[in-house]
Amino acid sequence: MSNTPHGPRPDTPLKKHVLKISPIRKFSHGVVASPARWEMKLSATFRSAKIPRALPPKSGEPAAAASASCAPGSSPAEAAKGKAASGWCVYLIASSRIPRTYVGVTTDFPRRLRQHNGELKGGAKASSAGRPWNLACLIEGFVNRSEACEFESKWKNISRKMARKRSEPSMTSLLQHREMALSRLKTDLACSHLKIKWHSS
Repeated sequence: MSNTPHGPRPDTPLKKHVLKISPIRKFSHGVVASPARWEMKLSATFRSAKIPRALPPKSGEPAAAASASCAPGSSPAEAAKGKAASGWCVYLIASSRIPRTYVGVTTDFPRRLRQHNGELKGGAKASSAGRPWNLACLIEGFVNRSEACEFESKWKNISRKMARKRSEPSMTSLLQHREMALSRLKTDLACSHLKIKWHSS
């Protein structure tokens, strides 16, 4: 067996590396050699690793930034709409026979009024005694059913808690009472987006 140690022989030249970096040379006057030579070799060695520039979109193709603000699956028009009003509304009806009012919520008031008046099935039992009913106030512009029901419930609660006159109530006083309760409700809830319209009988 040969006693030659493993590894390259002293006289065998080592393979040259692809990247050669010259050591920093410091001259006698204290100035360090310029690294321009390093930059040239690094640029030549890693030329393939450069990140390509983003090409501008071709004519007729939308830019990526144009659709970035839109939610997935929605058009820019739908994204710009935000909160849109639904068909839910709160109504106040007044009996034309006895001094009584009724507050309710619906998506189809003309049909609901016919139900209250017994023309269609489905009217509330509490309103059967006051037929026929007429529209006194209609509030539209609610975002969804939850907002409309909350408005209806608070309007009824404020009306119950407010003090009433001890004398026999008239239809005029009842409507004034409902209107005052509505004014208080508008201070507690955001109602700027709602359309409130009173109707004279």
